[in-house]
Amino acid sequence: MDIFLQQIINGLVLGSMYALVALGYTMVYGIIGLINFAHGEVLMVGALTSWSVIGMMKDAMPGTPGWIILIIALVISCVVAAVLNYSIEKIAYRPLRNSPRLAPLITAIGMSLLLQTLAMIIWKPNYKPYPSLLPIIPYEVGGAVITLTQILILGMTVMSLAGLMWLVNYTKLGRAMRATAENPRVAALMGVKPDLVISATFVIGAVLAAIAGIMWAANYGTVQHTMGFLPGLKAFTAAVFGGIGNLAGAVVGGIALGLIESLGAGYIGVLTGGVLGSHYSDIFAFIVLIIVLTLRPSGLLGERVADRA
Repeated sequence: MDIFLQQIINGLVLGSMYALVALGYTMVYGIIGLINFAHGEVLMVGALTSWSVIGMMKDAMPGTPGWIILIIALVISCVVAAVLNYSIEKIAYRPLRNSPRLAPLITAIGMSLLLQTLAMIIWKPNYKPYPSLLPIIPYEVGGAVITLTQILILGMTVMSLAGLMWLVNYTKLGRAMRATAENPRVAALMGVKPDLVISATFVIGAVLAAIAGIMWAANYGTVQHTMGFLPGLKAFTAAVFGGIGNLAGAVVGGIALGLIESLGAGYIGVLTGGVLGSHYSDIFAFIVLIIVLTLRPSGLLGERVADRA
């Protein structure tokens, strides 16, 4: 029972990070039908930016409380990621908006490789330890252990998701996003500016990716220029798993994927005496995806069906 509860906690922490990144994929796809494969690299840039900011602040202002440094690093990383994703949309995707779907897809893959290379040049290719800014105090919950960092990850995820749902469902921008998703040409006739809405969607997705990147770095304690590839791929899997274009589906898919991966890796590790487990954790995500798409191609909650604005 202790192992089960521990893997549930690990799965919720992992799944919450997948969910934040998956929301960026699903929002962009829901509005313009594009899979932004450079989204994982936005996560990476956010994490590496926060690493640089933390290092500079520690040198410039020694003795500053860790939580203050973390908040400042989070804000700066979100701004950098938002500017980056806005630029990607305007330079790489907007000119190809009316092109065949293969063109923006190839461009997205090329942008992903370009960002990885630029990050390798700027931050160097070696793995860098991510500083621990919060007290390393384990808390016991029914025999399982959870750290303050993991509690913060869960709390930040809940607040981010609640803020996004409020934005989409109860604000003027949210109504414009839903109208653009349903029919951008008709939305433009009603006074909505589709280009502005699409740019805002990329910015919101980038902020969520930067938050997830800092969570990922804080949880695993390391950053590197390729760190965004696998989380990005898993988050895309979660978005398809839950129903691409469906916000609730992205959350459900992310949490479910995290739980499946954590439980599968945990119990295989126990059965094999620790020889296997974490090495095979990636397999479970894609096995489940294949099964779900075979039985239900639209995902668990179905593809997006646009609401009337």
